[in-house]
Amino acid sequence: MKTDWEARREIVAFGAKVYRKGLVAATDGNISLRIFEDRIMITPSGSCLGSLNIEDLAYVDMSGQLLAGRVKPSSELPMHIEIFRKRPDVSAIIHAHPPLATAFTVAGKSISQPVLPEVFVMFGQIPVAPYAPPSTPESVQAISGLIEKNDVILLDHHGAVTVGKSLDEAFLKMEKLEHTASTLLAAEQLGQINPLSAAEIEKLKQLYGKT
Repeated sequence: MKTDWEARREIVAFGAKVYRKGLVAATDGNISLRIFEDRIMITPSGSCLGSLNIEDLAYVDMSGQLLAGRVKPSSELPMHIEIFRKRPDVSAIIHAHPPLATAFTVAGKSISQPVLPEVFVMFGQIPVAPYAPPSTPESVQAISGLIEKNDVILLDHHGAVTVGKSLDEAFLKMEKLEHTASTLLAAEQLGQINPLSAAEIEKLKQLYGKT
């Protein structure tokens, strides 16, 4: 596990990366790291991920109790706690608002199409959690069942959540999600999306052990 200051530096660094990539705007999004089994470092409420300060991160326990820091934790803290509880293998969570991937949910179109082999292998299906007002018990409930078997979840009209054993892993999944949306949008604009055939999908399943 990381020390307090290692976690703080890493969250600040990845907040800047998420912001520079255009995966959030203004005060969108939040990032957390599991420090110990029952301790979490998370970005503060109302913060811009592109200009975080090491001192201004919230250190909380799994009940949401503030243990260190002078700021209010992100209002999405209950969602992060739920994910950590459901996924003991997960140490890092990124919630961002990737514009193109989010646009697919706004338009009511599926991003989970068998088009790119590397995306199918990395993600399998990409579920969409039903709409719920942000930062509410309903939003926690919306992702609760999905997070058990998925590392990437789109939130209807509200961005996406990616998880991993590290922030690097969670970030790469978010980046790949948005790249997938960009590719699908470009294919639609060029004429149509041609999915992989059932035989090609079956071969990928056999090669990479997907079910």
